[in-house]
Amino acid sequence: MTAHVPIGTPLLWGGFLALIFALLALDLGVFNRREHRVELREAIVWSVVWTLVALAFNAWVYLRFGHVPGVEFLTAYVIERSLSFDNIFVFIVIFNYFAVPEELHHRVLFWGILGALIARGLFIGLGTALLAKFAWLIYLFGAFLIYTGWKVLREKETKIEPERNPVVKLFRRLFRITERYEGKSFWWRQNGVLYATPLLLVLVVIEASDILFAVDSIPAVFGVTLDPFIAFTSNIFAILGLRALYFLLAGLMHKFTYLSYGLGLVLIFIGGKMVVHPWFEIPIELSLGLVVLLLAGSVVISLLRPPKVPPVVAESETGAGLREPAVETPAD
Repeated sequence: MTAHVPIGTPLLWGGFLALIFALLALDLGVFNRREHRVELREAIVWSVVWTLVALAFNAWVYLRFGHVPGVEFLTAYVIERSLSFDNIFVFIVIFNYFAVPEELHHRVLFWGILGALIARGLFIGLGTALLAKFAWLIYLFGAFLIYTGWKVLREKETKIEPERNPVVKLFRRLFRITERYEGKSFWWRQNGVLYATPLLLVLVVIEASDILFAVDSIPAVFGVTLDPFIAFTSNIFAILGLRALYFLLAGLMHKFTYLSYGLGLVLIFIGGKMVVHPWFEIPIELSLGLVVLLLAGSVVISLLRPPKVPPVVAESETGAGLREPAVETPAD
């Protein structure tokens, strides 16, 4: 984590946001105008496309601003992209629980991206402002990452129970919900009364989940760079590739048995790097190499030593989603 003058200017920020919204408009308005089930081939193509776009942007940062910002972006991007594996597992549980038709997965994830853009921007802006005023918070962020990494190592898997989610309970108290999905609509008018559809509830749960994941991922980025432009752009490119990664890996997540160990060790390393930074600075190149080594090693070990018995999906993850959501009215 090397200090340098922030590279972001109003023109750069405006240009980047214009680029992202143009790409998203092209995605939804041209390539995915019709709701459809995303097949493996399409998922591979889009995963490659978003990765190449991110690497092209990385190359531009490297050539325009130099070695340090370029390597910081790449390191932050690799970390964020890796942490998104947990997001994918959560998405699988949520979609299964609410029995979301496969052709609607892309739509929910698309609008979830827009919410994530705003949430990540607010988190990074707030974190940058706090660190600028209270430099000692970097140690708190580091300690939090070490604790989070240790929890990941101990628990080995992400646990989520949608039926106990307070967001779900609050939403069901505040809104009437239709009995079934009404196509791709988030809202539905029935007998003159406006209802939310289960699809809107799923979107709200996805957004709430992303906010929780941002609590881990944003401090991890600050462990690599304090430049808000690099932190934000690397986050956004990782999120943009998350949808394609979901469709690519949704059926393969159970194969990456040891990935949680790699992610936990990465979080502990980044947290330790933040804590010892004033006395011992770890070169960004070494950080990138170690992060890639830990993640790649955990994937290779997972493939070489697959679990003897495939993990069983709990009934709470799938069975509940087979029921049609009942119409509910706001509490009196």
